[in-house]
Amino acid sequence: MKATLIILLSLFLSSGMMAQETPKTADQILNDACKQATKEKKNVFIIFHASWCKWCHAMDSAMNAPACKAFFNHNYVVAHLVVLESANKKNLENPGAMEMMKKYKGGGGIPFWLIFDAKGKLLADANRPATDSEGKIGENMGCPSSEKEVGYFIEILKKTSLLKDHDLAIIAERFKKK
Repeated sequence: MKATLIILLSLFLSSGMMAQETPKTADQILNDACKQATKEKKNVFIIFHASWCKWCHAMDSAMNAPACKAFFNHNYVVAHLVVLESANKKNLENPGAMEMMKKYKGGGGIPFWLIFDAKGKLLADANRPATDSEGKIGENMGCPSSEKEVGYFIEILKKTSLLKDHDLAIIAERFKKK
């Protein structure tokens, strides 16, 4: 009986310590994603998000929709970095993620996303281009939803993947759904 109690107590304590494990750093996640991308001949799609963020959930929902999921999975290693969590969930944030987001000029909210090649070279980001006619030049577009945002997103996907026009049209339709 005493041995059983000691074993149960040990299991309980060890599971509690595992639950309090610190999330991986932003650099670890990016490095792991780049290694995987090298092996799989893909690019890396990093999404900065938080559990409370409606638009972050919309981005994930669109990318993981049955019509789109395979397109993203075949072309990108998708990884998430947690930032800007509410006070009671700060422990979920990836150390260094906020600094990485700021390094790549992502200060205008979340989701904010970056696309890297397998060597870690930045290929694209969620910031609106200088040619954006919506008057929001340089701002984070977050989860693309307007016609122009989706159009810009599709151009980025076209440049950073092997997706065909037909595939991109399916992705565009899904992102336009609200």
